[in-house]
Amino acid sequence: MEPMDIVGKSKEDASLPKATMTKIIKEMLPPDVRVARDAQDLLIECCVEFINLVSSESNEVCNREDKRTIAPEHVLKALQVLGFGEYIEEVYAAYEQHKLETMDSLRGGGGGGKWNNGAEMTEEEALAEQQRMFAEARARMNGGAIASKQPDADQSLDS
Repeated sequence: MEPMDIVGKSKEDASLPKATMTKIIKEMLPPDVRVARDAQDLLIECCVEFINLVSSESNEVCNREDKRTIAPEHVLKALQVLGFGEYIEEVYAAYEQHKLETMDSLRGGGGGGKWNNGAEMTEEEALAEQQRMFAEARARMNGGAIASKQPDADQSLDS
């Protein structure tokens, strides 16, 4: 009988694209390092288990807040609860970058999409806005519970 996960589906039902994962693994290592196929399979399985762990804890956080939809804040709180607090700032930065890229694709390169207010931002303006949003989110989410790697950004909120 196959091993079962928390929702009763077989482990084979929950996987990640092997080709994509292999590419990520190779990009993270020096070019002269090779990885055995069984080591790649083990890394992929570890990634699936990590996603299951974070998803389950995110669901618990969401339930404790009497919410029905898992929000990014629930995932970040789950990382903290699970002992991965040192990654929160990097994960949040990746999330913010994803949101910016998603907005760019919705704009269609300035074609007047849903997010386009008619004025394009320069790269410097976008970076400044991103840093401002990071600082606001850190202050909102943790109330100072997690030490920031950029204390100057947090100080700007006090003024």
